[in-house]
Amino acid sequence: MKKKFFSILRFTFFLGIGIFFIWLFLRNLTSTEKHEIIYSLKNANYFWIIIVVFIGIFSHYIRAIRWRMLLEPLGYQPRKANVFFSVFIGYLANMVLPRLGEVSRCGVLTRYEKIPFNKGFGTVITERAVDMVVFFLIFFVNTIFQASRLYSYIEQKVYQPFSVKFNHAADFSGSIKIIIFSGLILLVVLFFLFRKKIIYSRFYTKIKTMLLGFLEGIKSLMGIKKPRLFIFYSLLIWFCYLLMSFLVFFAMPATKQLGLDAGISVLIFGTIGIMLVQGGIGIYPAIVAETLFIYGIPEVSGYAMGWLIWISQTITILIIGPLSTILLPIYNKHSYGKN
Repeated sequence: MKKKFFSILRFTFFLGIGIFFIWLFLRNLTSTEKHEIIYSLKNANYFWIIIVVFIGIFSHYIRAIRWRMLLEPLGYQPRKANVFFSVFIGYLANMVLPRLGEVSRCGVLTRYEKIPFNKGFGTVITERAVDMVVFFLIFFVNTIFQASRLYSYIEQKVYQPFSVKFNHAADFSGSIKIIIFSGLILLVVLFFLFRKKIIYSRFYTKIKTMLLGFLEGIKSLMGIKKPRLFIFYSLLIWFCYLLMSFLVFFAMPATKQLGLDAGISVLIFGTIGIMLVQGGIGIYPAIVAETLFIYGIPEVSGYAMGWLIWISQTITILIIGPLSTILLPIYNKHSYGKN
């Protein structure tokens, strides 16, 4: 009962954050600007949305194949359909609660493929670690090549407002550094004082279990039979994500002239939004609007585009996720013993 209460509380909290960001953006818009957003969504070319949905399904299929490659060195060869279904069930669960998806998809393979949960979870952590490496690689490359655009944005949106609000910007910057440094020292002192309680706490035990699972995942990564194919799949997944962020631009006249550079920026900053709030609800369109502002797109058009991209990515999960939940027991009932 207590666990259900906290689950509902977490869901409400993160959903509330999403709704807050929607309100925060819309409160400063005029009725004309709100009408323009609705008009843009109604008159968008949804042919491109359909294409993006199919690319999304393909990217998740590749993710399933890549995950299967991590499980093989541990001595398991789960059926491709089960892995594919579990990936979508995981994404669907993540829309309800952050990190619930990783637990859900491992639970599916534990039930239908008899793969120990901790080993499956270890490979998922490894998979996420690989994705983070690719993400940071794209992030840093994009930052280097688009440094001037980003600097201009920070100058206009961050530094100038702070300079107006605070007469001594340098003093303010110095104060921030002192606060951050003091906070780090305080964390170290607190850890030293309460280290015994921390070590024997439930949270520490969970972290330790996750790290042990991660080591199992590393073993699977080292034992992959086709490492080049694994790297190719990892890059292909992110290339599909890029196409999903870029092709939607053609759905609106205001954004169809944007290039791949804008698509990469939307991919990067939009991913951060999804990390911050479950499913990126509310915050994702706002981040896309701010990102496209760098490329000269008005915030209203950028916000509409953000909703289009979010819809194209979310609708894939909302259709295939429940369908996977339905098909999973049916498939296993009729194809037991097949690979």
